[in-house]
Amino acid sequence: MANLQIGSGGRHSRKALAILRLFGRNEDGTLVIFAMMLVLLMVMMGGIAVDVMRYETTRTSLQNTLDRSTLAAAALTQGLDPTAVVNDYFLRAGLSSELKSVTVTEGLNFRNVSATALADTKPLFLHMMGINQLDAGGRSTAEQRINNVEIMMVLDVSGSMASNSKIQNLQTAAKQFVATVLAKDNEHLISIGIVPFNGQVNLGTTLLSKYNATLPNAATAAAPTLTATNVNCVDLPASAYDDSTMSSALALPMTANADTYSGTNQTTAYVAYSDTSYSVPNAANAWCPPKPGNIVRVPQQDVATLQGYINGLSAVGATSINAGMKWGLTLLDPSSRPMFSTLIGANVIPATMAGRPFEYQDNEAMKVIVLMTDGENFPEERVNAYYKGAISPIYRGTSDNNYSIFHVSKVDNTSAATIAASKPYYVPHLGAWHVRPWNGTVPLVTDTYIPSATITGATIQTWPQIWANMRLSYVAWQFYARPLGGNNSTLRTQTYSDTISLFRTKTDVSTANTPVMDGQMNAICTMAKNNNVIVYGIAFEAPTGGQTAIRNCSTSPAHYFNAQGLQISTAFTAIANNISQLRLTQ
Repeated sequence: MANLQIGSGGRHSRKALAILRLFGRNEDGTLVIFAMMLVLLMVMMGGIAVDVMRYETTRTSLQNTLDRSTLAAAALTQGLDPTAVVNDYFLRAGLSSELKSVTVTEGLNFRNVSATALADTKPLFLHMMGINQLDAGGRSTAEQRINNVEIMMVLDVSGSMASNSKIQNLQTAAKQFVATVLAKDNEHLISIGIVPFNGQVNLGTTLLSKYNATLPNAATAAAPTLTATNVNCVDLPASAYDDSTMSSALALPMTANADTYSGTNQTTAYVAYSDTSYSVPNAANAWCPPKPGNIVRVPQQDVATLQGYINGLSAVGATSINAGMKWGLTLLDPSSRPMFSTLIGANVIPATMAGRPFEYQDNEAMKVIVLMTDGENFPEERVNAYYKGAISPIYRGTSDNNYSIFHVSKVDNTSAATIAASKPYYVPHLGAWHVRPWNGTVPLVTDTYIPSATITGATIQTWPQIWANMRLSYVAWQFYARPLGGNNSTLRTQTYSDTISLFRTKTDVSTANTPVMDGQMNAICTMAKNNNVIVYGIAFEAPTGGQTAIRNCSTSPAHYFNAQGLQISTAFTAIANNISQLRLTQ
């Protein structure tokens, strides 16, 4: 019985082992598992590709939008807010929420716009690998810089600049401006010119010779002309303010070197001829003060040269901002290029400035006017043409230099007897009428007036000779108002006023609510801005009228400075720091 049981158990064991060996050799189940693993892996790889493609699509869209928006915002020709431009691009692309930052840095001749964006692409499959966020980011910077810069400094050097150290503060600020602007201009891309102005703009001999400056004809070959040392101003006709150009053919009458602009308010001061305190011309009252340092300086590129010009400025005269702006724009106008070429040939302007002034539309050039004044337009008074060069009716005694004047109205032409009895020569220092010009002696009681008699002992004067020795207002009062008005104060005053009107023409700041000088200034400022000239305005301790005029002339409120004291240096520095070499980068 025992052997049978043992034998039976051995057979079952051998059968079980055989089944196990057969199962071990069967591979059908392995292929199914492997296939399932491959399918899972392929799904994961495909999902990753989808997530990566979604990431790249979002990143590309962000970057393209960044590039387009920053380039558009950085363009100097567009006047919109750069940040608003970038935001608008992202809004239109449906990516507003992805825009993270916009940084704008801009100056006088450049604009730099940087922007960053970031978007979560929300992966569909990568989270299976523990990646729950996949950010697509982008950054773009665009900058536009203009290579060639032309600057004209239009600076007030009127008499009021002598107070409160204003002229000294201006010189310090202007010299630092020049040094800052030109410090890194190794390629000679920036030029700076200077137009000082007071009641006039003194062109200097070199610049004057390039225009059609006209002199009145001298009455005789021996008579002195209007010209005087360091006096090279012209009386601009009203038509000059209608255009940004200054034609070399336009007749520009030279300014008389006469003491004129304070005359209208001094009538009552001239009571006695002996009151010589008001007789001698005052250089501060001349429309073209003979100051050699206050002449227009054509553009230069050397710091030391320009700073030397600035050091030579002095405060004297009245204020004509309109004339300063006119000449400043003239020297930026492309029509001045032939003149610049001539000056380059004469070594007055550096050869590196060939081709200037550039066209207004030149995208690689920027034109700038820096306008500074401490005042407001002052009514202009210009000596009329006849009184600039003609023979006057005034005689000067050769022995004592005392004067007399002939008044034809005092000749009684009724008969030969009345003519002979006429006393048409007034002698101011005696307050008497004589039959002949003063020659150092009083005529005899038997002397008579002879119309064509030869004059001895006295020399007839030209008007330029008169203005060289006496004030215009003094002549009007002592040689006309007193003798012709007599004891009638009303008639004296009227005669004085009429004579002043004969001597000179007055251009008001405004007339009957119509701007004249202010209107001329506004016209030039508008022309400058319409031609893409950037106008920076500095009102330096100026009155309200001056502040308004300069603010209106400036390109925008951001280009206007209201400076007090040493703040003028801050204003010039702020402008200077915005000037650098220009280029377009991405």
